[in-house]
Amino acid sequence: MKKRIKRILLILSGSILLLSGCSTSGNDTGLEMTGMYFDTIVSVKIWGTKDTSILEQTQELCTYYENLLSRTIETSDVSRINNANGSPVSVNQETAELIETALSYCELSGGRFDITIAPLSSLWNLGHNDGQIPDTAAIEEAKSHVDYHNIKIVGNTVQLLDSEAAIDLGAIAKGYIADKIKEYLESEGVEHGLISLGGNTVVIGNKTDGSPFHLGIQKPFAEQNEIIDSVDVTDQSVVSSGTYERYFEKDGRIYHHILNPDTGYPYENNLLQVTIISEQSVDGDALSTTCFALGLEEGMRLIQNTEGVEAIFVTDDYQLHDSRTEN
Repeated sequence: MKKRIKRILLILSGSILLLSGCSTSGNDTGLEMTGMYFDTIVSVKIWGTKDTSILEQTQELCTYYENLLSRTIETSDVSRINNANGSPVSVNQETAELIETALSYCELSGGRFDITIAPLSSLWNLGHNDGQIPDTAAIEEAKSHVDYHNIKIVGNTVQLLDSEAAIDLGAIAKGYIADKIKEYLESEGVEHGLISLGGNTVVIGNKTDGSPFHLGIQKPFAEQNEIIDSVDVTDQSVVSSGTYERYFEKDGRIYHHILNPDTGYPYENNLLQVTIISEQSVDGDALSTTCFALGLEEGMRLIQNTEGVEAIFVTDDYQLHDSRTEN
């Protein structure tokens, strides 16, 4: 039980850590909000303003997007699509646009990133599974409904051509929401900020002393706050995905939450973690899962052919593979 509690705390605390406090001008200690949304702890800290209504509106944004994109809230757009038995569903324009963006990553990965993974992710239930491996027949049945080609979008109408299919935007939604929070804060004149949604961290500008934010990347399966690497970022997103986020161990094998649509089981490719540094967090979120699914060689090749994006891969021998230094 203690191990499980410890694992949950690691999930909630996120994978990216601010290694040094934000240097401030005068007595500006900043404003901060923290809340529980999207099954993770969301925190936002801003400097250079005393207007607390900005953070109140940020909380409202979190609630708005959770009610739009969550797979577990019955009235959300995603749930209404999943529960429509294959009928077309009219959704918010933002929902349709995010699904379109997610589908582009499904195509990019050749289906190894697939937002119709929900039948499998529901079956495995890795967030609450203490060691039950699903029956083989059940995995095969769930797997037969995973195919992003079954999503049809016409304007703001979304349809699942397989009535047993279901969408899960968990691998891209937090990045999208982080970008929207940043967009809102900047519209309110915020020039220095730190937004954290679990493994997604977005910084606004730089620190008030002009230096970049110094962020640590958590070491997989290590004690909380143990760092394996760090990055300096200004006005960028840092997103990590890995086997240590939601998992259980049985007979010496780790069963984690990044599921392979082809096998129905968690990916086994000698990777523990992928961290993406990008301008947009929606891209970093999708690419962290995509590159994990592709594996080290294909994932590194994708990053090196994608402008404005860098990546750090951690293999199961805890070696770092940085796209900024590897050819």
